[in-house]
Amino acid sequence: MKKFLLLGLALAPVAVFASSEGAETDYDIVQRTVNFIIFAGILWYLLADKIKAFFAERSLGIQAELDKVQDTLKASQDKMAEAQKQLDDAKKLAAEIVEGAKADVDSIKQKVAVGVDSDIANLQRNLEEAMKVETSKAKRIIVAEVLEELLKSDNIKLTQDELANIVLKKVA
Repeated sequence: MKKFLLLGLALAPVAVFASSEGAETDYDIVQRTVNFIIFAGILWYLLADKIKAFFAERSLGIQAELDKVQDTLKASQDKMAEAQKQLDDAKKLAAEIVEGAKADVDSIKQKVAVGVDSDIANLQRNLEEAMKVETSKAKRIIVAEVLEELLKSDNIKLTQDELANIVLKKVA
């Protein structure tokens, strides 16, 4: 019933303001404006609830999407903060590992230096002992050669005491 009444109201201004004469063109714009305002009013009256509901629903949809994006953004920021924390922890761990490695290298250097020093000391002692052994061998060989020359030579006559003195002088 309301629709028929509204339809009648919509058509009434058309019937009232419509004219078949072409002479009244000055007022034609006024009639058209009034007709448009009445038409817009009827459309608003018929569609206002649906338009309001549509825009309210659209606003809620946009708000829901915005909330969803903000939640995603917050989750991303939380993940980024966690990743940054893990990165900082990894940097600290790497620094500790480097320091530990440096300490290990220093310790190994000291152990190697001590080992080399002890090896050098052992080599020097062995060299000194080898020199003593070689020196005593050389002395014995020289004494043996001198004695052989003296004993083989016929023109030298030595007594036991003289021979002992000669040997002692050569050895010393």
